Amino acid sequence: MTSKQHVRTSKKPATRSAAAVKARKHAKLSAFDAAKFLDSDDAVAEFIDAALETGEPAVLIRALSEVARVQGMAKVAKRSGLGRESLYKALQPTSHPRLETIMRVAQALGIRLHASAA
Repeated sequence: MTSKQHVRTSKKPATRSAAAVKARKHAKLSAFDAAKFLDSDDAVAEFIDAALETGEPAVLIRALSEVARVQGMAKVAKRSGLGRESLYKALQPTSHPRLETIMRVAQALGIRLHASAA
């Protein structure tokens, strides 16, 4: 009894030149930096709104930290009435700042946090 011949349905894997393989091994991705896109008041507002929509306090703190970094931590600290070190501490990823601190930082950044129906 003879068996049916199986037809190969998959294509052969594409061969790559040695130069292409070497280039791919050495290619590096740069880290995403949100600061590059926070170049207007509208962009900052959208960025903070997106952070608020997650419902995660850590995401909001990170977003406020990014905006403060773009605007200059020393300037934001001065406008908020916080010491520079206190501002850095409040915007640490593991921090749990008081609402008063968040509101002062937001005001210093020129943004208003607002609520809407869910």
